[in-house]
Amino acid sequence: MKVAITGGSGHMGIATIKEFLLIPEIDKIHALILKGDKRSKLIRKLAKDNKGRIEISYGDVANEEDLEKFIVGCDYLFNLAALIPPGSDKFPEKSRLANEVGAYNVVKVCEKHPEVKLVDITSVALYGHRNYKHPFERVGDPLLPSVYDVYAAHKLRGEFAILESDIPNFVIIRQTAMVYLEMLNANMSDGLMFHTCFNDPLEWSTAEDSGRLMANIIKEDLLGHLNKDNFWNKVFNLGDGEENRISGYDTLEGGFKIIGGTTKRFFDPNYNVTRNFHGGFYLDGDVLEKLFHYQQDKIDEYWDRILKKYSYYSLAKIVPSGLIKTFAIKRLFKDSNSPAYWYKHNDVARLTAFFGSKEAYENQPKDWKDFDLVDFKENRSDKTYQPIDYGFDINKSDKDVTFEDLQNVAKMHGGKLLSTSFNKGDVYAKLEWETQDGEVFTAKPYSIIRGGHWMNPLYKDLVWDFDRLSKKDKIFAQYWYDSHDVNEDNHYYMNDKYEAFIK
Repeated sequence: MKVAITGGSGHMGIATIKEFLLIPEIDKIHALILKGDKRSKLIRKLAKDNKGRIEISYGDVANEEDLEKFIVGCDYLFNLAALIPPGSDKFPEKSRLANEVGAYNVVKVCEKHPEVKLVDITSVALYGHRNYKHPFERVGDPLLPSVYDVYAAHKLRGEFAILESDIPNFVIIRQTAMVYLEMLNANMSDGLMFHTCFNDPLEWSTAEDSGRLMANIIKEDLLGHLNKDNFWNKVFNLGDGEENRISGYDTLEGGFKIIGGTTKRFFDPNYNVTRNFHGGFYLDGDVLEKLFHYQQDKIDEYWDRILKKYSYYSLAKIVPSGLIKTFAIKRLFKDSNSPAYWYKHNDVARLTAFFGSKEAYENQPKDWKDFDLVDFKENRSDKTYQPIDYGFDINKSDKDVTFEDLQNVAKMHGGKLLSTSFNKGDVYAKLEWETQDGEVFTAKPYSIIRGGHWMNPLYKDLVWDFDRLSKKDKIFAQYWYDSHDVNEDNHYYMNDKYEAFIK
């Protein structure tokens, strides 16, 4: 058996390949690597140590011909290729190629090779911002990518293309926030660290657990346990359980304890954004766990693993916290991803997106005694889930979905179901719909009621128009107004150069 993997040099990719090597039925692991990839040496070493089992090809998912040659003779394609933040923020056109064009090419080649089963990894970023009002998210929730998050916008379009494709066997898996051993180094080098909202929920998985899941998919499929009723052609959330659900504040706290510090010693409360990030607790993260039993790591213990690998972090304990704050944290105020940078350069568009207004940024508490922290530790069980109205009973099975259900969902979105007939339960039949703007589009009911997709300007342009849309879209509104005022009427967009604007 031959398995293909894109994005094999990433943290999840390396962990996945290591797990694949433990499956004797896999004769060959074919990895597609970008030329010049700085992390490709890790795969080359694995290939050297496992002679004959790992084949490396240099190419790009954005090149259809490279991908076509790559998957010939393969039984599975694991598409882990991605350019995530902060790289996608710095190089948005590369994000489009990796996350959107790459997905379009995956559809083309997999439709030509129906024997290949596709496992495609997308992201929690598609759901957009969540806070304490609705900390839980589930498959079927509306997709409201955060403003100016080009990574999420590109992933949104790529995922929709796969869902709407004619690939016989595929699955979409939305990865939650992922911690990996080199995470502290990566996050201390970019203003993205200021995008972590102190009072918002985050569920963490580890690269190793994620790799274990990928391998267990193959194991269970070889045993004949996977079919279209329980796995293929569906969307799942990849989480890591209740113990890995913490706040943004506690996430920073866990990382800083490695170097003998705390969030309050290194940060002031006005350093970080108050909305427009992404993360949440996966209400249905246990679905994949029940199928594949991959969850082993705990976030509290994982910090110790990081310190064990990078023991020199402990040397920071002898450095005064004021020096670390000045030379490790505040130096990032000059980074273009930092709110301080936006303020200095009068980037009203981003200040509005992430704080509500320039004035709101200016009025943030500057002392922790004036800042109210939300404690999620007592409220991270699914027993605290606050349901929303989807327009139909989301807990009913696919076979029981009716024409009236679909009509009601469209109406909740402020649109219409234009198709006049629907065979009960046929959620993969392509139907015609109309948005609240009168735009006609085609989509499978599954993509809408299970995937959470609903056509809006972001599917074609870098336009985040959710302030306007949510005034008529009752499904969008239930989440959007958790962190936005109903009187906000901002139209966020980027031009062809990916410059941010607001009107």
